Amino acid sequence: MAERPRSRRPRLLVLGAGAAQLGLLEAARARGVHVIAADRDPQAPGFALADERALISSEDEQAIERLARARDVDGLVSPGADWPVGIAARVAAHLGLPHPIDGAAAVLATTKTRQRERLAAAGVPQPRTFAAGDPEIAFPCVVKAPDRQGQRGLTLVRERSALAAAIEAAVAESRGGSALVEELVDGPEVTVNAVSVDGRFVPLTVTDRLTAEPPAFGVALAHAWPSAIDERPPIEVAREAATALGVRNGPTYTQIRVGADGPKVVEVAARLGGGHDAELCRAAVGVDLNDLAVSFALGEPPTASGSDPQALPSVGGACVLFLVAPEGVLRAVEGVEAAEAVEGVEWVRTYRRPGWRFGPLRRGADRAGAVLAVGADRDDALGRARRAAQALRFLVDADAS
Repeated sequence: MAERPRSRRPRLLVLGAGAAQLGLLEAARARGVHVIAADRDPQAPGFALADERALISSEDEQAIERLARARDVDGLVSPGADWPVGIAARVAAHLGLPHPIDGAAAVLATTKTRQRERLAAAGVPQPRTFAAGDPEIAFPCVVKAPDRQGQRGLTLVRERSALAAAIEAAVAESRGGSALVEELVDGPEVTVNAVSVDGRFVPLTVTDRLTAEPPAFGVALAHAWPSAIDERPPIEVAREAATALGVRNGPTYTQIRVGADGPKVVEVAARLGGGHDAELCRAAVGVDLNDLAVSFALGEPPTASGSDPQALPSVGGACVLFLVAPEGVLRAVEGVEAAEAVEGVEWVRTYRRPGWRFGPLRRGADRAGAVLAVGADRDDALGRARRAAQALRFLVDADAS
């Protein structure tokens, strides 16, 4: 590419403009970056924060590369979404742009079968995997599509008679037409949000992942900080996993289940978490992980990673509480101002516009919004978020066809 004028604002191509990308889009806008957002949804909420919008899928690699070339961007980033992580890394490499991870690390971070193989080779504890016909499969077990996120193709299987249908569902969702069968680790689930700088792994928050019951298996209803368990073992396992995958720079989001024999890595993502994890991190420990991700994408020195995070003096707990709307076609949302006025509430976000049809809660994409709150401790933060949620009303037409 031709040499850019020194006075030109940095141009950042953000893959996605949905709810999971809002925090990074806000951070990029706040620091004066020229933001180009790509999303196939013309009503994506993040478009309001972008200087330019491109109505293309964030998973269309050829279209993303054409756009990046045409707009002469300085960097690409995929916050909160798995598959575009690899696209961002590969396009950056093709265009000679800086990027926190290379294509090899991106493949390991976005393909669970490859990730399982690499973690096993490195001795990182993880759930046991099985072949579909293995007589040693213990039930309940978990079946998943190895190249999807957000509970697509994910099933909790309680008995062998349901295994074939679960595998068929995972194969149907999988890009590669495959399925992964794993043991269910019985124990609490936590998320380690961290950033790596030149190989130095800096843990920022360990949050408890409070999830819904089946059939919404794996869907987070809240992220609560600090964790109720000892944070040190999950942090060490997350550190080992990031090292094994070759992630030397940038954010990582590691889901871990803690069983009777210790923590096991469910999956590692080389990106920001998609459940407002970066915003929770800033509220809890004062580190702006969204801003750091912008720096990494543009090849700029990280602005806040030189020291370990410290809990803010006024904050003993923080949480993101997700909102679930009744089924039906959305007419309006009432009570947002009242919810935002609850003490300790940082913000309230609703994800959908009138006309959106809410179905039953099955996946993360079925959630209606979120509340970020802080408090004297985690229970106080959760209580404040729940009071805010009670002030909200999603008005739906249940009988609309």
